[in-house]
Formats: sequence, structure tokens, C-alpha cells
Amino acid sequence: MVAPQPAPTGGAPARPRGRWWWLKWVAGIAVVALLVAEGVYLWPRLHDSWQALTEIHWGWVAACILAQAVSLSGYGRVQKQLLHAGAVDVSQRKSVAVVYASTAMAVTLPAGQVFSTAFTYRETRRWGASPVVASWQLAISGVIAGIGLALLGLGGAMMVGGSFSPLTLLLSVAALVALVLAIRYVSAHPNTIESVALWVLTRVNRMRSKPPNTGMSIVRETLAQLESVQMGKRDWAITAGWSAVHRVADVACLGFACWAIGADPRLSGLLIAFAAGKTVGTIPLAPGGLVFVDATLIATLTTAASISASQAVAAAFVYRAVSFILVAIVGWIVFAFLFRGHQHEDLEFDVELERREQREQFHQFERRLSARDDGTPPDPNP
Repeated sequence: MVAPQPAPTGGAPARPRGRWWWLKWVAGIAVVALLVAEGVYLWPRLHDSWQALTEIHWGWVAACILAQAVSLSGYGRVQKQLLHAGAVDVSQRKSVAVVYASTAMAVTLPAGQVFSTAFTYRETRRWGASPVVASWQLAISGVIAGIGLALLGLGGAMMVGGSFSPLTLLLSVAALVALVLAIRYVSAHPNTIESVALWVLTRVNRMRSKPPNTGMSIVRETLAQLESVQMGKRDWAITAGWSAVHRVADVACLGFACWAIGADPRLSGLLIAFAAGKTVGTIPLAPGGLVFVDATLIATLTTAASISASQAVAAAFVYRAVSFILVAIVGWIVFAFLFRGHQHEDLEFDVELERREQREQFHQFERRLSARDDGTPPDPNP
């Protein structure tokens, strides 16, 4: 038996090589060879794309930037209108500022959508929105945005005569209608909802050996907050219109990016490429869908929009430079100047604010219920 070699003085014992140590070298060489092969294969196209970028039409680039600004402004107006339905009035400037900052978080941070949603929720709470109204705004704006994206994809597919499953669109519309009807019913029939909730809680608490009214205060607080949401037909029309502006302007941004590098894409293919890129961008694989969105845009612009591969690469670069890089830069600047100080405020202040608002909402709800039971009109200024 061979005795093990002693470790060098003052050093750690020598780590023996694994049986398959050579595989990492083979894998590394294979990756390098693949990258070199792809570079050789793609070089003519990249060279053509670079030529297209050097001959870029800066007027269309300016139109691309303007269209993206209009798109984000439209989304800010959607947020503003939904909050207005919840009795929260905020200026367009503040709403758009939150949109820019939250978008920057969403496209640059790992798990950016989580940070973006939390940031938007916190800021809307600072504007005076109750927890339910702030959550309502986030949920409804997301559903409306999803419906708009599905409509664009459906429109592109119908223009080329392709097949398109309307299941996603139907589910989104059904969810939106259900939310609208539920909130309108709660606003008009709070007594019925409270009675049903009390019936359910009584039986659940009986199974848990709890007092019958356990949890009823939370239900009443939630009902009081939901009752403040008054979304009429005019509000829905305005919200839908600004949501359309948001999506159409973003599509225009992609189209202007194509024209900026001298391409002439088909409208149907442009809609399909946009819908595909945005859909892939929702998958949390990389911040802002980096690489995945770009590859999807290049592939769909080439196949569906009937432009060359070199033009698709250049157009995707221009569009992403505006909608991803430029928006992220502007968003973080806005965050640094307008919202950075909010992150360092005392947490106890936020907790006390929420508790005070919940108490006020609860007392207001109790007064309205008493007025309805007595048959007297509720006080418009409780």
C-alpha cells in the first residue's frame, strides 16, 4: 500500500482530481467552437445590420422615442383613471413618474416584476388609496393590458389568415367582466355581501372552535374599501381608450424602428412580432427578457413581417434601445430624484397610516349601513 503524500507545510491538502475532470475542458472548448462557428455564420448578416445602423434615419428614431413616450403616458392615464374610480385623484405627472420608475425596475432587476408591483402599490397607498383600491388598480390594469395584447395578436393572425386560439382572450375578458360585476354588486348590495360572509364565517369559526364573529371586522373593512370604487361606463370607456393608446403607440414604436433602418414591414407581421415579443418578455428568465425578447423579435420580424434578417436585427436593436435601455435610464433617474427618499421613511408611519385609514373606512361603512337601515339617505360628506 502506498502511503499518502503529506501535505506541503503550511498549505491545505492537495485536492484529488475527479474521474471526469476533463469533461469541463471539453465542454468549454465546445462552447467556444460553437460561438466561433455562429460568429462566422452570422457575420455577413451582422455586417449588413451594422451597415443599416450606420445609414439610420434619425427622424424615424425621434418618432420611435416619441411613440414610446406616448405609450407610457397612456399607461399612466389608465392608472390615473382606475384610481379616480376609487376616489383617489392623482396628477398625470405623478402617475407617469411611477410608471417610468416601476418599468425601470421591471426590466432591469432580477424578479423585477415583484419589485415593480410592490413599488407601485406603495406609491398608490401614499396617494391615499386604500389597500383594496391599490390592489384593484394593479389587477385591473394588468387584465386590460393582457386583453389589449391578445387583441393585437389576434388582429395580426387574422390579417394573414392564420389560425388563432381565442381562449386566452376569452378568459381575460371573462375575468375582467367578473371583476366589474362583482365590484358593482358589492357597491350596490353591501348588506347582502355582509350577510353571506357572516353565514360562511359562522360555520368556519364553528369548525375552528372560534367565536362566530371572528374575522368579521376584516370583511367589513374590505367591503368599506370596495364600496368606494365607483367605476361607471364612462370610466371604463376612458380606461379602454387610454389602454389602446398605450398598446398602439408601442406597436408604432416598433414600426418606426423598422422604418428607421430602411425596412418596410407588413402590418400583420408587425402586430404578430410585437405580441410575441411582449408575451416572451413576461417569462421571468432574464431582466427585461434580455436575449429571449430580442431573438423572438428578430425571428418573427423575419418570418412574419417579411423583412431581411439583417434588417430584423437592426430594427430589434433600435426598438430595444428605446423601449428597454432608454426607458430604464429615464426610469431610474426619475426614481432617484422623486422616490428614493420614500424608501428610507419610518415603517411605523406607514403602518399607523394604514390602521387609521382602515378605522375611518370601517366607521364610514357603519354609518352608511345605519342610514340605509333607517331609510334615510346617507351623508354625502361623512
